[in-house]
Amino acid sequence: MKFMFGLLLGLGLGVAIGLIIAPQSGEETRTILNEQGQGILLRSGALSDQLRSRANEAIEQGRDRYVRTKNELTDRYSNARSGDL
Repeated sequence: MKFMFGLLLGLGLGVAIGLIIAPQSGEETRTILNEQGQGILLRSGALSDQLRSRANEAIEQGRDRYVRTKNELTDRYSNARSGDL
């Protein structure tokens, strides 16, 4: 019973002190958080565009390497079958 009383008293005092010493109102805090959130979304959008661009470049390089390797192996196989090693 003493524990619950102490817990409730501490909770009440914490809320009261928080309301008294808060640097700005709740509405101002929500506005600031909203602006920061939008900034983060814009930066993450630019980051995702950059990552998408780099991924597309890597895919293109992979396709080029695949085609070159495939052609080289096909030539080697043809030469091996005809005995032109």
